[in-house]
Amino acid sequence: MKKSALLLLLTSISYGALAQTPYPTIGSIERLDPKLDALLPKDAKLEVLASGFDWSEGPVWIKGSGNTDGYLLFSDVPQNTVYKWSEKEGCKPFMKPSGYTGVAPYSGEPGSNGLAVDAKGRLISAEHGDRRISALSLAERAGGKITLADQYKGKRFNSPNDVAPHSNGSVYFTDPPYGLPEREKDTKTRELAIHGVYRVTPDGNVTLLIDNLTRPNGIAFSPDEKTLYIAQSDPEKPYIMAYPVQADGTVGKGRIFYDASNGVRQNLPGLPDGLKVDKNGNVWSSGPGGILIIAPDAASGTGKLLGTLKTGVATANCAFGNDGSTLYITADMYLIRIKTMAKGL
Repeated sequence: MKKSALLLLLTSISYGALAQTPYPTIGSIERLDPKLDALLPKDAKLEVLASGFDWSEGPVWIKGSGNTDGYLLFSDVPQNTVYKWSEKEGCKPFMKPSGYTGVAPYSGEPGSNGLAVDAKGRLISAEHGDRRISALSLAERAGGKITLADQYKGKRFNSPNDVAPHSNGSVYFTDPPYGLPEREKDTKTRELAIHGVYRVTPDGNVTLLIDNLTRPNGIAFSPDEKTLYIAQSDPEKPYIMAYPVQADGTVGKGRIFYDASNGVRQNLPGLPDGLKVDKNGNVWSSGPGGILIIAPDAASGTGKLLGTLKTGVATANCAFGNDGSTLYITADMYLIRIKTMAKGL
């Protein structure tokens, strides 16, 4: 589909929201375990809310206050733009530039990627182009962003990809090479030899937590914050890893929570990327085929695949919104939602 046609579809779907017309649907639901019936209604559908994006990513729900309705923010990484979607207004640009403020062309993925909201109500962004973790007060947007972290031991990050704020004010984040001009082969721009997982504390101290992952990507905490999940977007090691969180905020030895190799072998589109956790500890992760719904097994420490929200395209990320039961999905050029019976954190 040509770009002009995609933009036309984006516009038509956005104005469709204003007219309260039914949204088009996409994909299907693969149910592998009866336990999934407690998480997804029998008639659940994947609705396309907007389309026409280059690569949609990093959704986060912003709660409303008083009589103000909530809304969704998400990134289009190649377009260096954060979009805003709401039921009343549809989809429109919210912030541009979102992740690269330089004056010269930089890379094919310069914008923000993962987005989150911290305990202070700030929008936390993983910015590819400016190679930093930033914070923006949504209540006082005119004040601009502040940088929470942009280097480790004097060396700039590769391209921070996704973020997970902790209740103590720290922000955990991943740093793969996807936003660099030549990715992992970038010898001119790249300063760190590893693709690390880091933590920045409220006072600005940056700690390297994990240094042996090949492509750390999505990141999220369990409901009790005692486990840190990391998705690996490496086709050779397409794992969701789980790490015990220590009392001092560091992490212990990781284990493979879920191995998505079977989906890779089937040539299903996508890899483990962004992920979220519901209040019962189920992991909702992008992966081969769409969004994988994985239930943790306390005895084995691993996860069991209950089913897949099959989008039909490479799927980047997801986030719970509204009352916590609506799952929003960013998948290639689409923004999708599905009504669930789960409750997101």
